[in-house]
Amino acid sequence: MSIKIPRPEHPRPQMRRTAWMNLNGEWQYATDRGVSGRARGLAKADSLPEKITVPFCRESKLSGIGDTDFCEAVWYRREVEIPDDWRESGKRVILHIDACDYRTEVWVNGESVGKHVGGYVSFCFDITDKLKDGAQTITVCAEDHVRAHTQPAGKQSARYESYGCFYTRTTGIWQTVWLESVPRDYIRSVKYYPDIVGKRLTVEAKCTAEDGMTVRGEASFEGKSMGVGEATVVGGHAVFEIKLDELYLWELGDGRLYDLKLTLGDDKVESYFGMRSVSIKDGALLLNGKKVFQRLVLDQGFYPDGIYTAPDDYELVSDILRSMYCGFNGARLHQKIFEPRFLYHCDRLGYMVWGEHGNWGLDISRPEAYANFMPEWLEALERDFNHPAIVGWCPLNETQSNQNNDFVRALAALTRAYDPTRLYIDASGWRHVEGVTDMMDWHDYDQNPETFRARYEAVRDGVPITENKRNSYSILPCFISEYGGIRWAPDQDGWGYGEAPKSEEEFIARFKGLADALLDNPAITGLCYTQLTDVEQEVNGLYTYDRRAKFDPAIFKAILTRKAAIEHPFGMQ
Repeated sequence: MSIKIPRPEHPRPQMRRTAWMNLNGEWQYATDRGVSGRARGLAKADSLPEKITVPFCRESKLSGIGDTDFCEAVWYRREVEIPDDWRESGKRVILHIDACDYRTEVWVNGESVGKHVGGYVSFCFDITDKLKDGAQTITVCAEDHVRAHTQPAGKQSARYESYGCFYTRTTGIWQTVWLESVPRDYIRSVKYYPDIVGKRLTVEAKCTAEDGMTVRGEASFEGKSMGVGEATVVGGHAVFEIKLDELYLWELGDGRLYDLKLTLGDDKVESYFGMRSVSIKDGALLLNGKKVFQRLVLDQGFYPDGIYTAPDDYELVSDILRSMYCGFNGARLHQKIFEPRFLYHCDRLGYMVWGEHGNWGLDISRPEAYANFMPEWLEALERDFNHPAIVGWCPLNETQSNQNNDFVRALAALTRAYDPTRLYIDASGWRHVEGVTDMMDWHDYDQNPETFRARYEAVRDGVPITENKRNSYSILPCFISEYGGIRWAPDQDGWGYGEAPKSEEEFIARFKGLADALLDNPAITGLCYTQLTDVEQEVNGLYTYDRRAKFDPAIFKAILTRKAAIEHPFGMQ
């Protein structure tokens, strides 16, 4: 009888090899509240006293533990049999941990193979030289100091309990752990640059390989060959172009993804890409040169039974479809770096998103902000660069009044240097550093449609919005990236914005009035409604926390999908 593996799917759809092994499932585990595990020799222990189901965090029900109290260190241990053909001469074995919150060290057979800082992004270690005959022992320790305010923590509560818009913490491993076998010479990473005017894809590959080897890419669409390109590796780097025989654009509601086979010697990688462009012109966001109004929803990526981790791949897809059923064409992925499989489903469904980091919990007036934010953010840019669904980056949300503006500028410069192909917002909601952002981004939870509409009438003329705001200047386009948040939970108490409507009819009228105010304004390039689902005690979702629709989604779709003023052929006139 086979043992069911949770989250069994390949976690990295854009870098798939056939020789891989999913390590999710039952691991030995130890709670280390006193952070004394190293002193007690847990890195070389023969066993640990508890059990946990990976990849679910210790706080979640799906982990089998469900302990939501503070714990500043956790330990994991598992024995693994490596296939014999993975140990053949020259091959390398890579251990991947797709997310572990926050400071992680890994041992193989009692010897340290590496450390990683950051709770949201993927990392890996080459463990080949630490392997021995027989079973291999993998041990992981994660330290997590949420209350220190020196690390990005997103919406994780710094109190014992959840409250307001802060929710249950995530400690330790919360995404898939897996092993991969690669040849001696292999492709470490790739960057894709689509050019829809030139009908070509530029591929930049980083390789662990000898100079003179050839990297080759073969593109296809629905099984039909579309083009081939190749280049010679020099200094671990190779760049080539693939001229596409036919152009299929990535568009909203239709991902139209090309398949891509990459080879380097014996290394074979299955991947995909999308052809699209993103830009700003005359105050409007352009997708493939056409004006698009952003009808976004705030998605926080929390789940009742898995906390940060979806219980299965089906729920990742379902949250996107739930949003689309309501008429949204994308999402702000809020205060969390989402997993690659979620982004893959956004890619294939034609669902645009903004990438964000979990900067809440980090005091960005302190020097530690540089060390504990920027490296992980750059790792996120590298990992997620190739997803066509990501139209822009906004690393920070609702930053503090005493923020270090030099930090904000440096973060913008680094992001734009690494990725000149997307839009950029320096900080969503409250404070912008002049000259840095591509859009003026506001959060506004006014529940009165009339005063809400009036506030933005002057924006089209460039009049700054200063009431209850933190900036004295304004630019176009203007993006209302949080609004609404209408509280609706008649049968329970809960936190939300403003006074709850007294009836379903009042809720729908308020939703329509607020949306109409933005759709009708030619100076507004997008909206983002708060939010897709309730999260724990926060009850302003269009769906409950367990994903039941509060109203017929078709009602919201009818309101949101009519043509916006900015989509009118005369644009900003």
